[in-house]
Amino acid sequence: MLESLPISRLDPFDVTLRPPGSKSLTNRALLLAALAKGSSKLTGVLFADDTRRMLEALEALGFQLNIDEPNRAVTIRGKHGTIPSTEAELHLGNAGTAMRFLTAALCLGLGEYTLDGIPRMRQRPIGELVEPLLELGADIEYLGEDGYPPLKIIAEPPGMNGGFLELTPTLSSQFISAMLMIGPYLQRGLEIEFDGPVTSLPYVKMTLNLMKQFGAEFEADTGYRAVHVPTGGYRHYDYPIEPDASNASYFLAAAAVVPGSRCTVEGLGSRSLQGDAEFCDVLGRMGCGVDQKLDSTTITAPVDGQIRGVDVDLNDMPDMAQTLAVVALFGDRPTTIRNVGNLRVKETDRIAALENELIKLGASVTTIEDDITITPPAEGVAAALESLGGAEIDTYDDHRMAMAFSVAGLGASGGEGSQVVINDPSCVEKTFPDYFEFLDRLRGSSD
Repeated sequence: MLESLPISRLDPFDVTLRPPGSKSLTNRALLLAALAKGSSKLTGVLFADDTRRMLEALEALGFQLNIDEPNRAVTIRGKHGTIPSTEAELHLGNAGTAMRFLTAALCLGLGEYTLDGIPRMRQRPIGELVEPLLELGADIEYLGEDGYPPLKIIAEPPGMNGGFLELTPTLSSQFISAMLMIGPYLQRGLEIEFDGPVTSLPYVKMTLNLMKQFGAEFEADTGYRAVHVPTGGYRHYDYPIEPDASNASYFLAAAAVVPGSRCTVEGLGSRSLQGDAEFCDVLGRMGCGVDQKLDSTTITAPVDGQIRGVDVDLNDMPDMAQTLAVVALFGDRPTTIRNVGNLRVKETDRIAALENELIKLGASVTTIEDDITITPPAEGVAAALESLGGAEIDTYDDHRMAMAFSVAGLGASGGEGSQVVINDPSCVEKTFPDYFEFLDRLRGSSD
């Protein structure tokens, strides 16, 4: 396993690429296909640690899967809202989507199930999902500290009937998505009203739109403060998974910070189900050229080579915070990223991690509650690296720290002694195992 990886400065480039499928869509589609009636074929599937955890869990639960990894395809025989196995012990690593989605789905089963993960997973709160499920009639026990995994689910008749829930804003939209996805198999369906803003609303919309493609219905008011999912189940659906917008952001960001560069991501455009596909609009505000079509997005570096600092609310796109923070290093003024408090409960405390690592690159960082302000080094990132003797970036076993900070190296690394070095680069296995191979394509390497 590679302990560290130096990142060299990149010459201007013009590339077109298609990153692997979306993690968010892959794990949602895998679960919906398993819950559906009939066999579904998923193509463009992402094979990474998070999605492998979901695949392994579904197999352990007795679902029949035909996995064709070379062709990035999975065929699943759905069980129409039932769980084949009556007992299972699932170890989900640090895969938050798998932990949260399966916690809700296993309440539809008939038996006893335990869910656990690595030590960091035991620090990631899940009470905001468990408590509403208990209110709906689930039987869930905390096997350790209240509010955190590991969990035991005892599913037995009469089970959950569904009905009405009133929720306050949650730390993660995945809690909401987990409940919505089981709604079509609750006898009374599911109706949720929120007494505040919906956390990371684009992810909730993604979930509902994907549910609709698998045959479920839903009704929502204009602001999605009230959502109703009637009973009715899912039907089989052959679904092509689009590229991961979050992972695509690093290549678009590289085009932004390397003067004279352009990057086109195919398969990801204005009709994407992923809210993170709108990150190109933020880069546009920072002075980049943006050309987004239905199925592609192109970012061109600012004509004058100068990134503009911005003030932006990223509550709807929290996974873009690290990418934006690194682009902000190259700005002409401070950048403030607002309303991203949920970064504290991700793979690591991303707010603390960002502050620690941005300072290593010469930035000044101020955190006030859920807002982060990054003031770029006055002399520029490259000069700061020269005077600091380079920077070793710790990644905290967080894939997005490694990928985001590699962009800083592409735009600013100097010769030996003034490079950006990524520690534990293998953490990208979580969602993008061949990320650094893709990064080499920006240098003109062959596929």
